[in-house]
Amino acid sequence: MHCELLIPRLFGTAMDGKAAMRFAALELLLARGRTRAAAAQCVEEWLHDAFDLGEGPFPAGALTLLAAGGAPGEARWARADPIHLRVMRDHLVVAPADAFELSAGEAETLCAALNGHFAGMDFTACEPRRWCAKVPEALSIDAGNPLDVAGKGVEPPRQAATLLNEAQMVLHAHPLNEAREARGEPAVNSVWLWGAGRATRASCAWQSVAADDPAVIGAARLAGARQRLLPRSARDWLERLPEDGRHLALLDALRKQPENAVLESLERDWFEPLLAALRAGRVGMVTVHVPDGAEALSFETVRTDLRRFWRTKKSIEHYA
Repeated sequence: MHCELLIPRLFGTAMDGKAAMRFAALELLLARGRTRAAAAQCVEEWLHDAFDLGEGPFPAGALTLLAAGGAPGEARWARADPIHLRVMRDHLVVAPADAFELSAGEAETLCAALNGHFAGMDFTACEPRRWCAKVPEALSIDAGNPLDVAGKGVEPPRQAATLLNEAQMVLHAHPLNEAREARGEPAVNSVWLWGAGRATRASCAWQSVAADDPAVIGAARLAGARQRLLPRSARDWLERLPEDGRHLALLDALRKQPENAVLESLERDWFEPLLAALRAGRVGMVTVHVPDGAEALSFETVRTDLRRFWRTKKSIEHYA
């Protein structure tokens, strides 16, 4: 069995001014295996290539709709994720949906309001914090995942600015947002359009894919691979995997919270169990993919590699 982990921002976690923390299992997997390097990519670019999704950007909108049981067909869909947009003196700051709570009822109510204003866009809350919308062919959408701009100053894409301004007016005036603000919760006062495209074909090398991102689940479904939500740990993951084949898990917690505590939980729940399974022969190979560092790196480790004691462990800051 070949277990592969895709871990964005693994080498970009801030150390909060402290001395570098050490992660024994992860460092051993990185040090003892074979390393492959390529040009750096964002996660969506890496996934686009891995699933052989054809021309255009990663079609997150259509894939998210597919994962929710919808039928994107030949239409062009984009993710239209709810966000809280804070207006500063000379720029806008995005708080993505992962930064606040939003119920299914609230999401459906706000999508209905948008659909009442925008004819034919069909805003759909596939999950409370993962929406998609049908977008016209002429509308240029070049924004990336809102997780990559969280807390940063941004400008909306020029061609989408008029649409987004209208969406902000609809949402800002909605009674639901007034009630959220009265409770001390951030208003859902805009949407973030990204990942526009069509999803008509896909293929991949994996027998199964585990992820919390519905767009990745949709890509696996389109490719004919088994899909499941990301388990809590590698132990839970391995319990349900067959004895052979290649299997991918997307560990994107650091993308949402680039903190030392998240790295510690990944070490405990994922790297330590996978290293133990590799030593015991339960797993034949473990590969760690980090696409978005200074360069894209993949570390492939088999059981016999663990004997290469002369390859000393280094802190993860070494790879940044």
